[in-house]
Amino acid sequence: MKGNLFATIADRITDASRPFLFTQGGAVFSYGDMLDASARYANALASLGVKAGDRVAVQTEKHVDSVWLYLACLRKGAVYLPLNPAYTPAEVAYFVSDAEPALLVCESRSVDTLRAIIGGSSSRIETLDGAGDGSLQTLAKTMPSQFETVDAGADDLAAILYTSGTTGRSKGAMITHENLRSNALALADIWQFTAGDVLLHALPIFHTHGLFVAMNTVMLSGSSMIFMPRFDLEAVMAALPAATTMMGVPTFYTRLLSDARFDRDAASHMRLFVSGSAPLSAETHRAFTARTGHAILERYGMTETNMITSNPHDGERRPGAVGFPLPGVSVRIADPETGKALPEGGIGVIELKGPNVFKGYWRMPEKTAQEFRADGWFITGDLGYIDPDGYVTISGRAKDLIISGGFNVYPAEVENALDALPMIGESAVIGLPHADFGEAVTAVVTARGGSEVDESAVRAQLESALAKFKIPKRVLVKDSLPRNAMGKVQKNALREEYAKLYSI
Repeated sequence: MKGNLFATIADRITDASRPFLFTQGGAVFSYGDMLDASARYANALASLGVKAGDRVAVQTEKHVDSVWLYLACLRKGAVYLPLNPAYTPAEVAYFVSDAEPALLVCESRSVDTLRAIIGGSSSRIETLDGAGDGSLQTLAKTMPSQFETVDAGADDLAAILYTSGTTGRSKGAMITHENLRSNALALADIWQFTAGDVLLHALPIFHTHGLFVAMNTVMLSGSSMIFMPRFDLEAVMAALPAATTMMGVPTFYTRLLSDARFDRDAASHMRLFVSGSAPLSAETHRAFTARTGHAILERYGMTETNMITSNPHDGERRPGAVGFPLPGVSVRIADPETGKALPEGGIGVIELKGPNVFKGYWRMPEKTAQEFRADGWFITGDLGYIDPDGYVTISGRAKDLIISGGFNVYPAEVENALDALPMIGESAVIGLPHADFGEAVTAVVTARGGSEVDESAVRAQLESALAKFKIPKRVLVKDSLPRNAMGKVQKNALREEYAKLYSI
C-alpha cells in the first residue's frame, strides 16, 4: 500500500476534522469528509467492475465530486484519465479508442452524444453533474464509507494525461504513483506549504497544474483550498482575503493587474503567488512586484515530468527565469542533435532525469524511445540555458526556433524585448516561410490599454535591444492571441493564419 499515492496522503492526515476544501457556495469539506467520499466512490468503482489497472476516463466540469472520483481511482488502483470538457465528441472518441477505458464518466447532457460516437466500445458510461444527481453520484451515496486502499507499486500507473497533440495525434503520458508523490512532496517542501495555508484554486483539474501540482501539494501538506469552478475576476477578488497562496497561469495575473482594486493592501496577507503552464513575461513579473510588493514565483514543468524547476521561496525570483532543479531532479543543457552536454550559458535542449519523469507514452514504444537519450535522459524539446548562478531560463520550444538567414533566433528573447515596450500588451514571435531568409522573424502583438501600435516605430525601438537579424520583418496587430485552455499561446494557429504573408 505504501506505493500508492493515496496511502501517503492518508498517512499525513493528523486531524481529520481540519478543513480540506471550501466551495464558492459556502460548503466546507474536512479531511474526514474526503476520506469518506473517496471511499464511497472507490466502492462504487468496484461495484461497476473497475479493477486495478483499468482506465477511468473523466470528462466533467470542475465539481467537488470530480475530486472524490480522482482520489477514488488512486485508492482503487485504477488509472485516472482526465479529459478537457471542451474536447469534442470526436476527440473523446479517439481517446476512448486509444486508452480503452473500462469506464467513461461525463455530464448527463453528453451521454447520448458520446454513446453514439464511441459506437461499439466496451466502455461503460456513468454521469457526474454539478447538481449532484448523476448516476455515479447516486450510486456512490449508497456505498460504504470505508475502503481498503489497494496495494500499488511505486511504478504502477496513477494517471494517463494526453498531450495537446500540436503535431500528430495526441500521446498519452503514463504517470506513476511515484512520479506524483515525489513531485508533490518536493513542492510542498520547497514552497513551504503548511497546514495553515489556504490555496486559492481557480485552475482546471484536467491538467497537471490544477490536478497534480495544486491538489496533491495541498493534500500532502495538510493545507486547505478554496475550490473555484474557474477564474472569475470578481469571484477571485472576493475570495482572496481568505487565502494565503495562489497558483495560476500568467493570464490570471495580468487580469488581476488590470483591476485597480488589486493593490498592495489586497495582497498584503498573501504568502505566495505561483505561476506556470505558460511563460510569464518579465514585464508582468516586474509590474506585479511594483503593484503588490510580491514577486511571483515562476516554475517550469510539463505533462510528462510534472514540475522540473522552481524559483526559490527564499531568495531571488528572477524575472524570465524558471529557477533551479527540484530536489532529486537533474537538469542538463544538451546539443539537440547529438545529446552532448553544452558548457555553461550555451543554449540547447533541456534534458532531465529524476523520479518525476513519466513511464512513457501509452502504447507508443517507438515514440517513447525517441524521447529519451541512450543514457536515460528525457528530452523535453524546450530550448534553454543555465546561467552562472544556476538559474534555468527557457528560450522557447525547439520546434519554435527560427532560423533566419542562417542565424538562430529564439522567440522568447524577441518577445521579452517587445513586451517591454509601452504600447505592447503581449506578443508572440513566429517564423514564417520567406524566399530569401528561409524563415522570416514575425511578431504578432496586442496593444496595451488602447495604445496605438505603429509597426515602423516598434521595429525602430527594437534596434537598441536586438541584433538586426532578430528584429521582426513584420509586426502584426490582433485584438487577442489564440490560446489553449491553460493560457498557452497557440503559435501553430498563428503560423497557419499567416503562412502566406511573405509570398503574397
